[in-house]
Amino acid sequence: IRPSTTHMPKSRNPQLTQGVNKLGRSAAYSRSGKWAVKNKSTTAKKVSAAATTKSVKFGKSTRTVPVEKASRYYPTEDVGRKLYVRKNNQSAKVRSTLAPGVIAILLAGRFRGKRVVVLNVLPSGLLLVTGPFKINGVPLRRVNPAYVIATSTSVDLSGFKLDAKFNDAYFKRPAAAKKADELFAEGDEKKKTVVSDERKADQKSVDASIIAAVKKTELLAEYLNAKFSLSKGQYPHNLKF
Repeated sequence: IRPSTTHMPKSRNPQLTQGVNKLGRSAAYSRSGKWAVKNKSTTAKKVSAAATTKSVKFGKSTRTVPVEKASRYYPTEDVGRKLYVRKNNQSAKVRSTLAPGVIAILLAGRFRGKRVVVLNVLPSGLLLVTGPFKINGVPLRRVNPAYVIATSTSVDLSGFKLDAKFNDAYFKRPAAAKKADELFAEGDEKKKTVVSDERKADQKSVDASIIAAVKKTELLAEYLNAKFSLSKGQYPHNLKF
């Protein structure tokens, strides 16, 4: 067998035996040349630091003073500073499977496990859904599409026209003014939120046409009323919705 003629680079710190090197730690460090790179970085920092000070004659001696004087005024409290935000307000993108008329399953919130009908995608990116309320008790509400499973079942909403007033501002809660007495009140019962007659009328008008479309398909109302759940051994990634 002919010996290999390829040049093998020699190590600066060869091994005498397995686990024992010829040079110690300090000798190997001096041979590696890392100290030269380290000194370059420290000298650059020293030059930048020296530029912030200057020497001024003070009597017979000289003093080193900063180039820019520090401010004599300091605020008594921390003043917040607005940060620059690079985000652009872009229109939200929703999955193509969450089209109007599709029946979806809610995964979070008060009505988790319920099946609802998707009505529209609002400008905020949230979904406008309804139960309908008469079938499964889910009212008109906004839902985050991240916590929703779209099914292959849908309701024909070709004859349904959604009013333009059902937007994000429609679901905004009115700001309740707090009184001074209420801030220190303890143990008082919380007032129950009362649904206005206008909301009830809107719910009935929207659900009327949707319930009529649901009744055209056999057992669709029972499907909407049934709550979604997983049994032992069932995994959502293996199911076809």
